[in-house]
Amino acid sequence: MLKEYRTRKKLSQEELEARTNIDRKTIFRIENDLNMPLIDTFGKIAIALELSDKEIADEVKKATLKSKRK
Repeated sequence: MLKEYRTRKKLSQEELEARTNIDRKTIFRIENDLNMPLIDTFGKIAIALELSDKEIADEVKKATLKSKRK
């Protein structure tokens, strides 16, 4: 989800890193489903990407359903 929202806002990983103070490597790992972001990391990203409440709720729901399948 992160890459989709980031590219929709026309931001590079480096620009998102600057806006969130989250390392670009971490952003890469989240985008490629190698890491699940902690809640504070998710919050910083959601603020930086100006996600709506509905978008945030939808992503939380998807992540919850995904973790239940494992």
